[in-house]
Amino acid sequence: MDIQGIKQRFEIIGNSPGLNRAVEIAVQVAPTDLSVLITGKSGTGKEVFPQIIHAFSSRKHGKYIAVNCGAIPEGTIDSELFGHEKGAFTGALSDRKGYFEEANHGTIFLDEIGELPLSTQVRLLRVLETGEFIKVGSSKVLKTNVRVIAATNVNISQAIDEGKFREDLYYRLNIVPISINSLHERQEDIHLLFRKFARDFAEKYRMPPIHLTDDARIVLTNYLWPGNVRQLKNVTEQISIIEHNREISAEILRTYLPDNIRKNLPAIMSKEQENTFSSEREILYKVLFDMKKDVKDLKKLVFDLMENRNESITIDQAQTIRNLYKNDNGNFVAAETPIKRIHVDNVVKENIQDTEEYTEESLSLEDKEIELIRKALEKHSGKRKYAAYELGISERTLYRKIKEYDIDA
Repeated sequence: MDIQGIKQRFEIIGNSPGLNRAVEIAVQVAPTDLSVLITGKSGTGKEVFPQIIHAFSSRKHGKYIAVNCGAIPEGTIDSELFGHEKGAFTGALSDRKGYFEEANHGTIFLDEIGELPLSTQVRLLRVLETGEFIKVGSSKVLKTNVRVIAATNVNISQAIDEGKFREDLYYRLNIVPISINSLHERQEDIHLLFRKFARDFAEKYRMPPIHLTDDARIVLTNYLWPGNVRQLKNVTEQISIIEHNREISAEILRTYLPDNIRKNLPAIMSKEQENTFSSEREILYKVLFDMKKDVKDLKKLVFDLMENRNESITIDQAQTIRNLYKNDNGNFVAAETPIKRIHVDNVVKENIQDTEEYTEESLSLEDKEIELIRKALEKHSGKRKYAAYELGISERTLYRKIKEYDIDA
């Protein structure tokens, strides 16, 4: 069966290259038993592709079970997936088969896999590697022969960094990845989907189908559709039921689009925005360069005083020199340049004498970044939330940098 025939069979609307490629991969991987991980935003229609894989596999006569991992409470997820023995917990009045036992020689689709608790992820990894599992409350090892297809709308790499998802499970699931594009990345498909939904709802509610004017089509195509296909379907149903006029103008359509100013139009940057930064790294670079400039100014002051150490200095200048040789706790430390005490205007001052060698400070951005992070953490007694605010970065970014640089915190 060709791609168009497959799309008609599973009611997939659209001809975008990304969509066609996803269907091709699903058909190609179907005859194998490889695990598949489907990624894409919520509402993009990820649940259709496991059905394609099952239908074109050697397991098509076996059971196909779809499980929404995000909809099952954490306390019962193990029982749902792997089953339980009678008396395993309060309310377990009889033995129960789990989905992996029920789907033996078939296919199981685990939607929202990123929501699985870590303890359940360990059990799932064992099933994928050995085909073995143990019911809750039992010590007997059972075997199952199941094809596992998973889907998620979360960033798994980020979840791994945050310790919420096992890296070994990710690589075991992601043998064959299938990525589903967001609706705003498939602009050529948006109006096709709208027409399909309009005909379906016209037949369902026994009324003439709605259609769009030319300007309304432009609005429909340029809208970002954060809810993807699911949102488009809901909007089409609302308009079909509420509007008496079957011809929908751009003005009418906009009333059904929340945040309708969010369109794929060029952004106009104001003068106030010209001085903003595109990333946290640019902000950090600016802070480091400003610090470098301040240090150079202080050095110039010191060298001027060293050359004219017999001349009077002001109280502010003396205090500035003292600060150069303070540590983070405000205490004086031994410097490479010796300090001698002099009296100027009846006030005890400190003057710096020449030394033969001068050590240039490190200009490494990484060293400066580490130094800033340590100072911010020390200032806020290790509280990362306040340290991140002080540095002007997110708490998640601070956590990643602490781990990257192996900073004690």
